[in-house]
Amino acid sequence: MTLLRLNDACLAFGLRPLLDHAMLEVAAGERVCLLGRNGEGKSSLLRVFAGEQLLDSGQAWRSPGSRVALLQQDALTEDTRPVAEVVREGLDAADPGALEDWQIEMRIAEVLERLELDGEVPLADLSGGWRRRALLARALAADPQVLLLDEPTNHLDVEAILWLEKFLQSYRGAVLFVSHDRAFIRRVATRIVELDRGRLTGWPGTYDEYLIRKAEALRVEADQSALFDKRLAQEEVWIRKGIEARRTRNEGRVRALYALREEHRQRRNRMGTANFQVQEAQTSGKLVFESENLTHGYGEVPLVRGLNLRVMRGDRLALLGPNGAGKTTLLRLLLGQLEPQSGSVRQGTKLEVAYFDQQRAQLDPTATVMENVTGGGDSVTINGQRRHVSGWLQEFLFPPERLNSPVSMLSGGERNRLLLARLFAQPANLLVMDEPTNDLDVETLELLEERIAEFNGTLLLVSHDREFVDKVATSVIAFEGEGQVREYVGGFSDWLRQRPAVAARWRDSTRGAVAVEVAGAAASAAAPVTPVPASAAPVPSAVATPVRKRKLSYKDQRDLEQAPARIAALEQEQAALQVRLQDSAFYSLPREESAPVLARLQALAAELPKAYERWEALEAMADGA
Repeated sequence: MTLLRLNDACLAFGLRPLLDHAMLEVAAGERVCLLGRNGEGKSSLLRVFAGEQLLDSGQAWRSPGSRVALLQQDALTEDTRPVAEVVREGLDAADPGALEDWQIEMRIAEVLERLELDGEVPLADLSGGWRRRALLARALAADPQVLLLDEPTNHLDVEAILWLEKFLQSYRGAVLFVSHDRAFIRRVATRIVELDRGRLTGWPGTYDEYLIRKAEALRVEADQSALFDKRLAQEEVWIRKGIEARRTRNEGRVRALYALREEHRQRRNRMGTANFQVQEAQTSGKLVFESENLTHGYGEVPLVRGLNLRVMRGDRLALLGPNGAGKTTLLRLLLGQLEPQSGSVRQGTKLEVAYFDQQRAQLDPTATVMENVTGGGDSVTINGQRRHVSGWLQEFLFPPERLNSPVSMLSGGERNRLLLARLFAQPANLLVMDEPTNDLDVETLELLEERIAEFNGTLLLVSHDREFVDKVATSVIAFEGEGQVREYVGGFSDWLRQRPAVAARWRDSTRGAVAVEVAGAAASAAAPVTPVPASAAPVPSAVATPVRKRKLSYKDQRDLEQAPARIAALEQEQAALQVRLQDSAFYSLPREESAPVLARLQALAAELPKAYERWEALEAMADGA
C-alpha cells in the first residue's frame, strides 16, 4: 500500500529549482534512503511530506489518516523544556485529543524508557547525542505509520545507532530517511533514491550496487554532454560563415542551432567535487601530549580516572564511547581548555591546532559565508600565498554567488564544509575533530578521508561513523565506564576484535544484525531487505559459558588453524546465495529449485554463529594453555 506519493513536484528557492517535476512513491514496509549532494534539497523534500513546506506546483500526497513524524536534521540547542514535555509535543501534534491524559503519560513513559531518557532533564542541558535521542523519542511517541528521518545517526553513539538499525529493520510502516552513514545505509535501506539536480531517480539493489551503477551513469552522461558540446561548437562555427547560413535552404539548420543553444542554456550540470587540501604547519615536537594520573569528572561521576596517555607526533587516535562518557571533555583537558581535578597534562612544543567543533559554534550564523572564513577581508593565505577567498571557497563547492549568503541559510552539510574551509585556511600540525562527518555528503566524506590519510601531523578524532574511523584511525581510546579509559591498536573493527565481550553484547542487542561494518566484508552482496547476519563481520563472539583452560588436542589445534578459512568459505557461500535472491528471476523458479537455496541460507544462518563460537572457544583454550 502506497503511503507517500510525489507527483510532478516543483520547488525552488530563488532561481535554483530543488525539485523539477519530481516523482516518487513510498510503500508500507519500505525503508527508502534519500541520497544527494549537500544543498540539493533533501531536507526540503522531507518537510514537504511532513506538511511544513508547500510545493510551487505538483502534488505531495499522504495516505489519508496516516500519522507522519519528522526528525529534523539539527537538534534544538536552546530549548529549556524538560524532555518529557518535548516528547509530549510529538503526541499532541500527531493526533490532538485522541488519547486520554493517562494514556499519554503511559506512552511518554514507554518511549522514554525505550531510549533510556530522563524526562525531567531540560533538553538544552543534554549533549548533542542525547538531544538527538530526545527528538527521536518525540518522533516515535505517536507510533507513526510514516517516519521521515533527516540524518538520524548524527550525534548518536554506536550503541544507539545499532538500536536504531534494529528498530527500523522491524518497523512495519514506511521510512524515508536521509543519511550519509554508509554502514547504516547498507544495513537499513531497502531502496536507494537519489535527488540530483531536481530529479528523483530510484536505484534498485544494494548501496554498493548503487555506487557502481551511478558511476557508470555519470560516465555515460559525461560522454553525451561532450558530444553535444562538440556539435554545438561546430554549428556555431558554421553560423559565423555569414551569408551561407542565411540562405533559405538553411533556415531549418539555423532554427536547429537556436534549439541547441536553448538546450545548452537549460542544462543543469552536476555539482563539482570538492578538492580541498589540509594546510600543514611546521612540524611539531615529537611529544604532542602526555598525561599522568589524569582524573576528572562532574560531581561524584568520574569521566576519566588515573589516565596515563602519551600521544606522539603522527599518531591518529579515535575516541570511542557512549554519549556523555567524556570524549569531548578529554579533548578539552588535553588542549588545556579545562583544568583536571587531579593529575597533570603536558603539551608538546610548536603545536598549531585546528579544532573542528561538532556544534559548529565557531561559525557566526548572522555573518556571510565569506566573512566567516576571512573575518571581514576578501583574501586568505594558503601555503604562504595570498588567494582571493572566492577561489578558496570554490574548492569547498561554494560558488561565487553564495559568498554573501548568510550562514543561517546554509544546510547542515554546507555548514560543515564551511567550517572545514575556515579551519584548513590556517596551517596546522594537530587536527582535533569532534564529529566532523555529520551531514557531509559521501563524496566530500571520502575526500576528507583521503586528505586526513595524507596529513603528516597528529589527529585526535571523535566519531561514531564506523567506516570513517576504520579508514583514518591507527589507535582507539575507548571509554569503558566508571572512568576507565584504555588504548587499543587499530581502528573500530580492530578494537572490537580485541574486545569480544563488547562485540557479542552489541551483536546480541541487534538479534543478528552486524555489530560492525568491516571494510569491504561482503558489502556488495548483502541483501538490503533483511537484517544482515552477524556472520558478515569476522569478529569472534563471546562464549556463553566459561571455558576450562586445558592444552589443545591435535584435533583442536587443527580446527583452530582451519577456523578462519572455514568461516570465510561459509560467508562466501552465504554471499553468493544472497546475490541469487536479489535476482527477480529467482522467484519464478520451480519450488524444487528455489527451496534448497532458501533452506541452505537458513542453515548457514545457524551454522556461522556456531563456527564463531567454536573459534573463540579454541582461542580461549589456546591462550590459557
